[in-house]
Amino acid sequence: MSRIVSFSTDNDFAERLGELVEKSGYRNRSMFLRDASIHFAEETMRGKLSDMDGSLQIEGTTVVYFQHNVENKLAEIRHSGNVNVSSYHHNCLPASHSCVDTMQVSGSVDSIREMIAELRNIQDVDRVVFVVAPDRLDGCC
Repeated sequence: MSRIVSFSTDNDFAERLGELVEKSGYRNRSMFLRDASIHFAEETMRGKLSDMDGSLQIEGTTVVYFQHNVENKLAEIRHSGNVNVSSYHHNCLPASHSCVDTMQVSGSVDSIREMIAELRNIQDVDRVVFVVAPDRLDGCC
């Protein structure tokens, strides 16, 4: 069931909002504002990974762009037991001459921060991104 939540704003903001919605690819303002509100509230309440309590248990997705010669080092990290890797996917990106791995991981904030730091310090790892999963009280799964 949906509920309508509305707010008033000046014309200038409404025009800028319309431009943001259009540029972002959303079909309408409602969906854009819903997602923006959820993202802002979660980051405000939970904070960024670097600011979270180290003992907090979280899960999310790690994306690693790298060169082929580091696959063994990535496998060692995946199998270290420091974080739980529930899913792993490897893909070659010929146009960008890179490989990309995605891993769904869970563990303490400290263990995930350590994993990210370890990944970033491997030669020929080009980029590491971690996206914290939304913190919901109910839903699927």
